[in-house]
Formats: sequence, C-alpha cells, structure tokens
Amino acid sequence: MYGQAGEPEHQLGTMIAYLSGILTFKSPSMVHLEVNGVGYEVQISLHTYSQLQALEKIKLYIYQQFREDGQTLYGFFEPEERLMFVQLIGINGVGAATARMMLSSLKPEEIARAISGGDSRTLEKVKGIGKKTAERIVLELKDKLSKTVVENSNSSFIYNTLEQDSLNALVALGIPRAAAETAVRKAVQLSPETQTLEIIIKKALQFI
Repeated sequence: MYGQAGEPEHQLGTMIAYLSGILTFKSPSMVHLEVNGVGYEVQISLHTYSQLQALEKIKLYIYQQFREDGQTLYGFFEPEERLMFVQLIGINGVGAATARMMLSSLKPEEIARAISGGDSRTLEKVKGIGKKTAERIVLELKDKLSKTVVENSNSSFIYNTLEQDSLNALVALGIPRAAAETAVRKAVQLSPETQTLEIIIKKALQFI
C-alpha cells in the first residue's frame, strides 16, 4: 500500500490493542498518554479529540503502523472508528494521513452511511479525496460493511466484525488477501445463521 507521497507503508499488524492512562498533553491531532510511567505519543482525529478533550484519564484503541523510518501510533476513542480507519487504509491510494483526515471531517457512521449508500460525493468533500479515490472507496468497502445503520442518539454502523476478524486471521496464516476474502464470503453464505469466528475460519479454509 502507498501513502499520499507514494511511498510504501509497511504495515505488519497491530501489536498494541489499546492504551489506558493519563493525558499529559492533548491537541486536535496528537496526544501524550502516560501509561505506568511511560509516555506514548499518539496521533488522533478530530472526532476522537472532541470526545476526550474534557477528560484526563482515557482508553484509546490503537493502530500501530510500522514503516522503514519508524512506527506511529494512531489512537481512537471508539473501536468503531479504529475499524473504519483500518478499512480505509486498506484501499489502494488511501494512506493513514488521508484516513485520519476523513475521520476528522466525517464521523465513522457518516462515512459508513455514504459508502453503503454509494454516495461518493460526500467523500469527495473531504480534503485530499478526489473523485476516483472516493469511488474506489465506495466500490471496495460497500460489500464489507453491514447493510444496517442504527438510527438513534447513539447511532453506530454495524460492521461485519466476524468476517473481518476471520479475514485477518487467514491473512496472518499467510493466505493471500484476495483468496481469503473470497473464501470467507463463501463460508458466511454457506450457513449465515450459526456463525462463530472458529467456524468461519474452518469453513473458509475448505475453499482455499
């Protein structure tokens, strides 16, 4: 995958699931989080900042990005935002900076609603997102997101988390992503009524 500057981004997976500690510094784009005496610099979106700016003790869900020149921690107040971030950077041409810009301009559920509705124009309004990139995001993510949006005060988009976790597990086993996606989709369609992570993975392996 390539970032905005066209340089390869080496992503080896997340080693840190979350960090829980005390905020010693916070800004709209970055915070310092002290955990057991260790200070972590964590990049955040405006969406996360709006939720933590009045807090001192917080828990952030982490995506740890590895590159040749070092590593960067991205933190999210909600697991749904982290999942959306991971989905977005999986798109060719969408780097971490672009994904964070999207999550600073739109809420995760707004991005998900635009994708599920095929509304690429909403995504085009985000700085750095052109027409082709917006259309690619919609095309590649539409089928990966559940078709249900819960419309209430705590509205959140329902993700196919079991499918995503199954896919990640297969990729971690060394199976090419395209083949893993096809296998997981077939496994889910085979018996959608009784699914667990273990069952999906076992069934998916039969299709590889």
